[in-house]
Amino acid sequence: MNREVVKFWQAPDLGKLDLLHARYITHSFTRHTHDGYAIGIIEQGAETFFYRGGLHIAPAGSAVIINPGEVHTGQAHDHNGWTYRMLYPEAALVQRAAAEVSAKISLPDFPEPVIFDRQLVGQIRRLHVALESSGSALERESILVATLAQMITRHAAGFFQPAATAGPYQAVQCARDYLDAHFADNVSLDELARVANLSSYHLLRVFKDTIGLPPHAYQNQVRVKRARQLLASGWPIAHAAAEAGFVDQSHFSRRFKGIFGITPGQFRNFVQENPPTVE
Repeated sequence: MNREVVKFWQAPDLGKLDLLHARYITHSFTRHTHDGYAIGIIEQGAETFFYRGGLHIAPAGSAVIINPGEVHTGQAHDHNGWTYRMLYPEAALVQRAAAEVSAKISLPDFPEPVIFDRQLVGQIRRLHVALESSGSALERESILVATLAQMITRHAAGFFQPAATAGPYQAVQCARDYLDAHFADNVSLDELARVANLSSYHLLRVFKDTIGLPPHAYQNQVRVKRARQLLASGWPIAHAAAEAGFVDQSHFSRRFKGIFGITPGQFRNFVQENPPTVE
């Protein structure tokens, strides 16, 4: 592909978060600043940019983090251009995430603009894709909080990963019971955290440690199991998916096959060809 392609969108449910997925070849960003953070990953090629008095090169597989108010540029490192995924969270959103993982109230500063951290790069990519395709508030918020927390504890100056603690069983059970009862609802992470009486980040950590799945994955599993029951009762696939809380049939099909190894259509055909016998 030898042409420039740009896709821009926003996630207003996450504090006016701007997102960009682009391939640039000849385009060059002039010196500018952002009120919030600029966070991204390089998927192909390499970007070079001026930042904090020096030139930096971000190759494919690296992450880029620009602090608020810092003058920087951006352009292709060579004639091949570069492809990247960027998100631009407000400073307050990142500061809130920092407060979740530490007693610090200062705005996180990331001293290195180019970061080589395969785990973080993968996490940022999952977040970016989720914010492009998922309508689940719980999934969107959970991945955002987890990504920002990982980024802060691993790469912000003066922040450290808090020691693992045993999860409060009663709080996790309250959250689990709530998801069981509201599996078809678009439950938010803040809503679930209030039910459990924990901070959002603490809930994410202890829920996964206790259940083995993050809250949004657990909700999807409950939804899939409910839809399977409806399919077994003869419901059409689209109706079963909607009743279980899935926003579209393709999303439901991916989740269903991920758990059971077959598509909803294959399962429904099997049920129709092998109806239960009545004694």
